[in-house]
Amino acid sequence: MTAPLLEKRSSAISDPTRYFEQFPALSVIPRMRHGFALRVPGIDVAHEKTVALRHLDGVHLQIRGALGVADMPFITAQQVHGSRIAAVTAANEDGCLGACDGLVTDRPNICLGIYVADCCAVYLADPVRNAIGLVHSGRKGTGLGVAINAIDTMRDKFGSEPADLIVQLSPCIRPPHYEIDFAAEIVAQCRSVGVRNIHDSAKCTACEPERYYSYRAEKGRTGRMVALLALF
Repeated sequence: MTAPLLEKRSSAISDPTRYFEQFPALSVIPRMRHGFALRVPGIDVAHEKTVALRHLDGVHLQIRGALGVADMPFITAQQVHGSRIAAVTAANEDGCLGACDGLVTDRPNICLGIYVADCCAVYLADPVRNAIGLVHSGRKGTGLGVAINAIDTMRDKFGSEPADLIVQLSPCIRPPHYEIDFAAEIVAQCRSVGVRNIHDSAKCTACEPERYYSYRAEKGRTGRMVALLALF
């Protein structure tokens, strides 16, 4: 494994389009925007999560701008490694919802955000009902079935049928860098409730320290990628 790049704090990047990736399965869905922010060289992230995110706020805003969602309310979750899902029914300003690990909405012009650094960001899109979800699923959350809870919540709140959903898994840590393959378990859980259209990035965050932040590889003092998803 190559060593992580030396980083120092910076508040701007010249070309934000270089610092996020998108997924083909989601890019073809009308009236939806998404992205997955990557490691940004030149930012000092060798801190605990709150400080690291504060250092990354400026570039993450630039990335949202490049995706065309910077003017939308930005809604995140506290992310407590649980299974609770929050339905976002209205938002006029940025906010972080309480003890939950997933967000769902059918409202346009609200940008959902989930932060990860080895855990998986699970994107859920229902192009039939025009509803979306974004889930933080690591080892604990996967064991608690957080992605299934999000699918159930979308069905209850928006009438989404699992067979209509498109599910995308972000890069996350995988064997041999981690003891279990929770990405494979997320896929199995989604299939067990009737989801047919599932896509896995198959990328390991610990394998590419020049591209992704990895909590395990960097011993907890690192930044976070942010998964972004919005309807318009």
